[in-house]
Amino acid sequence: MKTEIRNKLILTSEVENILVDKKLIFPESRMELQELAMCGSKEDVFVVEYDVENHGKIVEATVTRCKNGVSVNYEDIYMRRRDPDCLVVADEQDTDKAKYFERYGEDFTDLRQQTFNWLKNQETLIIVPFMAGGVNLGFPALLIAPENAGFFAAGLADLQGFIPKSQIPDDFKPVAIIFLAPTFRHTHFKGEQVVVHNRTEEVHELFSFNLYPGPSAKKGVYGFLLHIGEIQGWLTLHGASVKLTTPYDNEFVMMHEGASGSGKSEILEEVRRESDGRVCLGQNIVTKEKILASIADTCDLQPITDDMALCHPLLQTDNSNKLVITDAEYGWFLRLDQVKEYGSDPNLEKLTIHPPEPLVFFNLDGKPNATCLLWEHTMDSPGVPCPNPRVVVPRHFFKNVITEPVQVDLRSFGVRTPPSTNENPNYGIIGYLHILPPALAWLWRLVAPRGHNNPSIIGGTSLSSEGVGSFWPFATGKMVTQANLLLDQIVNTQSTRYILVPNQYVGSYKVGFMPEWIAREYFARRGTAKFKPEHLQPALCPLLGYVPEHVKISGVNLPPYLLNVDKQHYVGQEGYLKGAEILTGFFKQELEQFLVPELHPLGRQIIETVMNDGTIDDFYAAIPKL
Repeated sequence: MKTEIRNKLILTSEVENILVDKKLIFPESRMELQELAMCGSKEDVFVVEYDVENHGKIVEATVTRCKNGVSVNYEDIYMRRRDPDCLVVADEQDTDKAKYFERYGEDFTDLRQQTFNWLKNQETLIIVPFMAGGVNLGFPALLIAPENAGFFAAGLADLQGFIPKSQIPDDFKPVAIIFLAPTFRHTHFKGEQVVVHNRTEEVHELFSFNLYPGPSAKKGVYGFLLHIGEIQGWLTLHGASVKLTTPYDNEFVMMHEGASGSGKSEILEEVRRESDGRVCLGQNIVTKEKILASIADTCDLQPITDDMALCHPLLQTDNSNKLVITDAEYGWFLRLDQVKEYGSDPNLEKLTIHPPEPLVFFNLDGKPNATCLLWEHTMDSPGVPCPNPRVVVPRHFFKNVITEPVQVDLRSFGVRTPPSTNENPNYGIIGYLHILPPALAWLWRLVAPRGHNNPSIIGGTSLSSEGVGSFWPFATGKMVTQANLLLDQIVNTQSTRYILVPNQYVGSYKVGFMPEWIAREYFARRGTAKFKPEHLQPALCPLLGYVPEHVKISGVNLPPYLLNVDKQHYVGQEGYLKGAEILTGFFKQELEQFLVPELHPLGRQIIETVMNDGTIDDFYAAIPKL
């Protein structure tokens, strides 16, 4: 018998058939979702398990009730991070991604029906309506999940928002639906993470065959937004952004982009300090000498986005020629590997220890009826903590968060870099701060290096590409289409400027995320006014654009060898040029695939400049703005 609530949903006959004659749970509140995470159990630990054909009973996760939320831990260590190759496309629309038939040797139709049948055979289903991309500019979407996966529903509701049962509008017609069916990971995919996108005319179907929310509840929804944007001609950028107010009340908006682990969330954090209040600009990996500086006054921070920035054309309503963005998410999936002890991040620790409402934690060692603490990471093995502990925090829990659209003054791009010396040269030759002309800003986004020691994903080499805009792992369409959209965006927003910053290492100095924090403070004070030509030096490697002659902040001058890595004693020009050779070879290898007939002529000109070992002047001339 149809319920009154279900009558408000306009669904295809296949989806309608899943829900018929079944108990359906439409959550009304976050607190109800927290209870659903425990599947209504009065016990303090709930085991998420399934009877799997030919495999017996398999435990997928345990959910622990804590004072400040629920702590989710996966039995399989492999499930604790996103698999970068988990996305598969099942339909016949244009795509450069792996197709289901090509990867698995059969059509998806049969498994699709098996998934519908499995969901139909569940006694109870959780239904979570939400607006993918936000309430104002978003698109109606739905999650259909088995009852014992309530923690997944709670996580999705905090990531994407949800429409409470009493507020579901009449004629709610989802254009995207996530079908959660974890047992097929074992019966069909040898235990691997797999998310299948099936783009039909009526609905963008996402089949999540695993319970880690990263590939589906977060990046799966991101993929849907990229698909809609590809059709309509706009982008959802992979970036965190912040409004800065200097000690002199000047305001400045900066967005930091890059592959997973490149420092997006960190751009929203306060500058980390030593116990005496100073900041460590870097520590030499050979001598262990620290470069310490006193920076007394830093900017006030107002978060705007953490990972997904919607760039809808309806936002570009003025003639400023600056990029305008708004947050595409309701909540933020914060990585906590950097929180290693009490006091590592006091603001976030306070927020999560005493949250306004309970939270959902992942890969943290939460104890029953105790407070789940951010620095108590689950161990993958004795003495080896999981590198990807997480918490989902609704964005409105943060103080001073900005909800309206904003103009972006500066777009930075982050790269995880390895240590690099003359004896062991590598691509860690990026100095503390590089100024990029727009053409190079576009190229770095096409290549989007995943970089050194990435904590967020499994597998991959030290230098591998995350692809166009750094959001390619989540996209379902054509690389060249996304590349053209990025180029058009850069050409049409020429009042927004571009920089490149490393994290982890600058040559022979371990720097963590300090370069982006220093760049943030520097440009908030300086603004984006043109540099005088005499204040910029072309980098020895043309792909790195220009290096400022000097950077001074709060009376502190950055040492020249942190800006020009070739000046470091343990690197030198020889070590630098070997690193530049590695970087240049990587660019040429990754950019070759974009040289197809559909590429914008300007894009072809810029890529061919790389292939022909062009100079910085050639890149500047392509889109002359600095």
